Amino acid sequence: MEIGKVPHDVLKNIVFDKLKFFNPDVTIRPGIGEDCAVLNCGEQLVVLSCDPITGALNEVGRLAVHVSCNDIAASGVRPLGLLVSILLPAGSTESDLEKIMTEIAETATAIGVSVIGGHTEVTDAVTRIVINTTAIGLSKQKTICSAGAKPGDKLIVTKTVGLEGTAIIANENEAALKKQFGDGFVSDAKACLNQISVLEEGIIAGKLGPDIVHAMHDITEGGIFGAAWELAEASGTGVNIFLEKIPIAPVTKTLCDYYKINPCRLISSGSMMMATTNPELLIQKLSEKGIPAAVVGEMTSNPQERFIFKTGCKHDSEKSILKQPQPDELYKLP
Repeated sequence: MEIGKVPHDVLKNIVFDKLKFFNPDVTIRPGIGEDCAVLNCGEQLVVLSCDPITGALNEVGRLAVHVSCNDIAASGVRPLGLLVSILLPAGSTESDLEKIMTEIAETATAIGVSVIGGHTEVTDAVTRIVINTTAIGLSKQKTICSAGAKPGDKLIVTKTVGLEGTAIIANENEAALKKQFGDGFVSDAKACLNQISVLEEGIIAGKLGPDIVHAMHDITEGGIFGAAWELAEASGTGVNIFLEKIPIAPVTKTLCDYYKINPCRLISSGSMMMATTNPELLIQKLSEKGIPAAVVGEMTSNPQERFIFKTGCKHDSEKSILKQPQPDELYKLP
């Protein structure tokens, strides 16, 4: 298999299809596009999600906090606790661990999440730092899932796509990019890391509730194209994506052009995808909190029809098929 996420058909046939038993109090279970589990604990719902950081060498502590907490936010719930597992390769130093833990502690504090436990070890089973985090949230109301999108829903994306990928590329290739584009450009690209939390947009959608925001999905590995396919697959719908409507920051476009990669298939933590019956209200609520958002597509009834249109018009003849997610563009970099 290729580096990156296991292909969805393999995931379904080899992983999900083997899971035969679920306690009835497990209200959201594993599935394509679903990043969270939800447990019914009587008066409260417990929302859980776990994610590893494997595609970055720098700022791994910050990224590790955000990736799992963003998944909780995609349920419309604020995360409250985080379990952290850190695997350090042989030869790691105490300074390496201190840097990681400083990043984790500062990031968790900034978003109001408590680190409540985990595991730390040095092992020759890994060749570079691997951090896995499990985030936990509580809710007294129905959560939003990835599988709730309905035909006719408008598809909204917050901020700009490729934020996480832009920051990772700039951090990993800082010296070469400074020679090519200058210090200011690299500083702007690295600063994209400051935007990769989607807690605010998730909480806004949660307050509107699943009657208005039918589904949400944190745009991560595979980019906006991967997230749109996963949302449609989870919901059993089709989808139309309008390429010219997708917000891409100039710094992201420049980097992607330079490395000849597609920003729409680049890891995009920091951008939330939302399927809604009332896009005007949702965009207004987001705007009130200073969060830009744009309508980039719509859900359709036929799950066999998932398209990318070049313009904002579904009658445009220039369209291509939105395929099952491929390995992220990040893995194409030398």
